[in-house]
Amino acid sequence: MTMSKKRNSQKNRVFKWEMIGIPLIFLSGALIHFVFEWSGELAFIGIFAPVNESVWEHLKLGFWPTCIYAAIEWLFLHRQVNNFLAAKAAALYIVPVIIVLIFYSYTLLLGEEILAIDILSFLVAVALAQYISYKIFTASELPRYVSTISVIFTLLLAVALPVFSFYPPQLPVFMDSRGFYGIP
Repeated sequence: MTMSKKRNSQKNRVFKWEMIGIPLIFLSGALIHFVFEWSGELAFIGIFAPVNESVWEHLKLGFWPTCIYAAIEWLFLHRQVNNFLAAKAAALYIVPVIIVLIFYSYTLLLGEEILAIDILSFLVAVALAQYISYKIFTASELPRYVSTISVIFTLLLAVALPVFSFYPPQLPVFMDSRGFYGIP
């Protein structure tokens, strides 16, 4: 096999991994949506699952499943791709940014929340995140400090998501449609 064919085969394998991640992350996120309620509203479950219907809480739907899928990918891909940590950090931030942008854009225009749009925005966010992750995987090697920055920003988000569930600022992104902030 020529070097070009081998590289294309490797890119195809990485692309398949990223595309397989879309339904797995999406379905896992959809399942996580109900875990807090199913647990009888156990507080520690609020670390990983939404505790109310606020925009902030719904960001967990993409974060934790993407982290778990990234850990699985690490086992199979980290030696075959460039920029693993940067790619996954980018994916972890793309999902919430897209969800927030779509949610506030359409609710500003329409004046109401529509569940179907919320679900579709989650799917679009996950798909875009996985695609951009693929592009970063297959890009030229980034400087080493980018991996360090990626880990720091990932850890910041991993801490912020649960902290603001327990100690939410009194801002609209943290308030659900019933007027609740954080754990009810």
